Amino acid sequence: MNHPAPAPEAPPGPHPARPHGRGLVRQCAALLAAAFLAALPAAPAQAAPAAPGPTRAEIYRALELDREPADYVILVDTSGSMTKEGRYNTVRSTLRPFLDGLTAEDHVALFTFDSRTEARYVGAAGDTSKIIASLPGTPTPDGDTDIGAALDAALKEVARDDASPVASVVLLTDGEHRPAAHSRYPKASGPAWDALGKRAQAVAGRTELAGYAIPLGGGATGAGLLADVVPDTTVLRPKGIQDLGAYLARAGDRTRARKAARLLAPDTRKGVTAAWEDGGALDLGDGSATRKLTLRSTTAHIPLTVSGLRASVTGPDLTVAGLPGQLALEPGESKTYTLTLHGRLSAGGLPYRRTEDASATLHLAGRVTSSWQQPLAPDIKLKTPPAVRVQKAEVPLRASVGSAAFLPLLAAAVVLAVLAGWLAWRRVNRPPLRGVLLLATPFGGPLPERIELRGRRMALRPVSTGGRGTVHGRRRSTGEGPRTELHIRFSPDGTAARESGAVCAPGGEVVVGGVSFTHLAEPARAQAPAAGWPG
Repeated sequence: MNHPAPAPEAPPGPHPARPHGRGLVRQCAALLAAAFLAALPAAPAQAAPAAPGPTRAEIYRALELDREPADYVILVDTSGSMTKEGRYNTVRSTLRPFLDGLTAEDHVALFTFDSRTEARYVGAAGDTSKIIASLPGTPTPDGDTDIGAALDAALKEVARDDASPVASVVLLTDGEHRPAAHSRYPKASGPAWDALGKRAQAVAGRTELAGYAIPLGGGATGAGLLADVVPDTTVLRPKGIQDLGAYLARAGDRTRARKAARLLAPDTRKGVTAAWEDGGALDLGDGSATRKLTLRSTTAHIPLTVSGLRASVTGPDLTVAGLPGQLALEPGESKTYTLTLHGRLSAGGLPYRRTEDASATLHLAGRVTSSWQQPLAPDIKLKTPPAVRVQKAEVPLRASVGSAAFLPLLAAAVVLAVLAGWLAWRRVNRPPLRGVLLLATPFGGPLPERIELRGRRMALRPVSTGGRGTVHGRRRSTGEGPRTELHIRFSPDGTAARESGAVCAPGGEVVVGGVSFTHLAEPARAQAPAAGWPG
């Protein structure tokens, strides 16, 4: 907040005892005040006022509404009662600004009615003086009020083949329906009036037909009968004949609004769409990728604004950047933005090097409005979809995920595991053979044959006993520590049919195939020749 500077004090008079004391006090107070003001937070800058929206007249110019034709059928009561309070003269004078507001494309049919209905002017608008001059100078003094015949003439006019797509019937009367004796509409009901309603309904099926009834008298009038024939009728009730100009202007404004509504009707439910550009999959290999997004207005006339615009994607965990918070689109305009997607694709539980494909879905948040909505309300309600409609929301993604070293490391780990397992198995099931194996026949014979054990598996081919076999060790854990037992397979004739086996503990003796095997774990050195060799 900005604070006003303190008003300067009047210089004090001299103090007889301390001539410099008050000056020092004032300087200190000024310094403290300056420090206090400097410490206060600065007043926030006021936001610039929002740019005013367009006026309805500017919107009509943008729509080139003057080029859109409309039919105006004006029914002026010229019965004798219109001479009261200068009503007829007021109608003549106030019709001029009303007609001046029409365009050269508009069609005017001016009828007067009393005991009979007469066409005073039928043709293009634009020459107001000519149209006004076609009216009679004064009402018919003894004329009746035949509203039915006037409405009949109006319906014939708006039902012609070259009628405009927008038609208005303006009824100005101060009296009730009191026709002459020969009228086709002797009263305001019955088959003749029903036929008028059916004709109006047929016209409304191909033309936007509306009525504006303006009662001019202070008492009861038949202006409301127009609503019995034309359902879309507005009864405008001026407080006095002096207000007629304003109410005629209101009828003209509503007709122009109907012309604008007809032009804007194709834009109903049209708004803003968004779509990714065509292309292949986005490569997120380095953690980011770009893709263009186009936002397009699908309206033909209405400008649109998107505020609070935000983009997000679902699927992979990605962030999106590159969109403005607000943008304006003229009718049919497109704007393209380059969006950056940040993030990575998951490698899953096995992060080996591979190409991963995925798909992301775009979501856009934002409110779509138009600067035309408020100026045209309440006559025209622009039904603009409030959200951006996303087309082609899916965008394919691709990235190289995982580590190139994962598979070699995994293979090496498997090899090491197999090797470790094999070494563990080998240590237990194929320990080094040590000691001496003595072979002999149980019932005498030559001296025991001595075989020095070496390696991890040996083939047995004893000379003294004949036959053939194998021996290997197996480590076992015992209460006294690990020990290696010998697993002996032997066949006395070398055939598989007579092969049998046994386990021989260190220092033990077993008989296999009729041959005695004795395991000396730590034998004394001997000179006997060996009868076996490593297998």
